[in-house]
Amino acid sequence: MIFAFTGELKKYSRDEARDIVEHLGGRTVGNISSKVNYLVTGKDPGSKLERARKKDNLKIIDEKKFLQLIVEYKFDPIKYHLNQ
Repeated sequence: MIFAFTGELKKYSRDEARDIVEHLGGRTVGNISSKVNYLVTGKDPGSKLERARKKDNLKIIDEKKFLQLIVEYKFDPIKYHLNQ
C-alpha cells in the first residue's frame, strides 16, 4: 500500500506516521499520483486533498481511520518505541 499525508496529525508526527507505514511494509510518497492508495488527512489539509479528490482509485481517510488501519495490521507502538 502507498500512503500520502496532508495536514497536521494529532497522535503522531508526519515522520512517525511515515515510519509506521514503512514498518508495516507500505510506502509513503509526498505527492499524489495514480499509484497512491490512501491519503491520510489531518487538520488543515493542503492542496493534496483537492488533487486526491480527482483520483478514482485513491481512498481519502482521516487520522482516526488511519489509526484503525494500523491496528488491523498489528502495529504495536510500544514495541516500536513511539509515544502514545
